[in-house]
Amino acid sequence: MPFFTKKPVTVEAREFDGSPSSADAILRWIAINGGMAGLSAEKGKLNIETLEGLHLASPGDWIIKGIAGEFYPCKPRIFEKTYQQVFEPS
Repeated sequence: MPFFTKKPVTVEAREFDGSPSSADAILRWIAINGGMAGLSAEKGKLNIETLEGLHLASPGDWIIKGIAGEFYPCKPRIFEKTYQQVFEPS
């Protein structure tokens, strides 16, 4: 069976801290970029429309804008193992 390595790709991501200001900034960022998201019925969580359907983002999750412009949440432990920061935003 063959093995594969992920191609290096740079993505934009924002950490959701659960606060109203964090939720507002992320929801605006997603909307401006053509994505769909909203506040969840569960307090302090976000609903993110992904290519696979609706996903729930919890405080601490990273919201990633993928290479096709799609958005999806990622748990912190997976994010830390998969991504490293390449530059500090200005």
